[in-house]
Amino acid sequence: MKRLILPLFAVLALCGFRPAPLPPQPSGPVYLTVIDRDGNGALAQYRDGAQRWIAGEKGHRYSVRLRNRSAERVLVVVSVDGLNAITGEVAAPGQTGYVLNPWQTADISGWRKSDEEVAQFVFTSPGRSYAGRTGRPDNIGVIGIAVFREAGAIPRDLSPAVERRMTTVPRGRVQAPAAAESAMADSVQATSAAAPAAPAPAQRLGTGHGARETSRVRDTAFERASVAPVQQVEVRYDSAQNLRARGILPGPTPRDATPRAFPSQYVPDPPQDSRWR
Repeated sequence: MKRLILPLFAVLALCGFRPAPLPPQPSGPVYLTVIDRDGNGALAQYRDGAQRWIAGEKGHRYSVRLRNRSAERVLVVVSVDGLNAITGEVAAPGQTGYVLNPWQTADISGWRKSDEEVAQFVFTSPGRSYAGRTGRPDNIGVIGIAVFREAGAIPRDLSPAVERRMTTVPRGRVQAPAAAESAMADSVQATSAAAPAAPAPAQRLGTGHGARETSRVRDTAFERASVAPVQQVEVRYDSAQNLRARGILPGPTPRDATPRAFPSQYVPDPPQDSRWR
């Protein structure tokens, strides 16, 4: 029986190159991931100097996934396009936010409209974004969090499995997600090499004020341990086309139009023709 043996260089060419993973996000209790809700899952984060970027797709809904990796409660102020995701105000760290229990993961899927509903986050053109439509377009294209620890909190030695069974949340002043979501992997990707500087293209994506959906929260009291946040994270976003133009994503491999003696490995079947029957 014949066996086909591929030479080593051919195997390496088929394997291709995998970008190296980004280092972890700045030290702190909360890990931020952006989830494409319409098919692509967790969006890979790419490095451009000190900034992190994700490539969104126009028309796709997304959520901001927050994972508390600590054994104590934290308050997370969420900013989208420079606006507070709960109140719609120009965002500042001292504003209201979401309280996460120890080890809790929660998906923030839209602009909060009430204790029961949000208007979905959706990638759209800057002019149709919520920030653009409300006359505040200066910070379109960035998602951020400011994280605060709780005053007087004593870290507890609880595993995530134990904490997920603790569902009671006291009522108070600061909104908190009603239940934890499942945790996810931290994998992110980076470009393999720095690209030459180029003029920044015009922003193609913003975050729209989408359809209403159910998202229940409760109020809870939370006293911050400090005036300044213990952690701040920013992730910028734009279209894949613009990330390629910036040199953050690699461009498509150009097709070599030079004629080749061996363009294919095997002989294909000829077209059906009655003359050869």
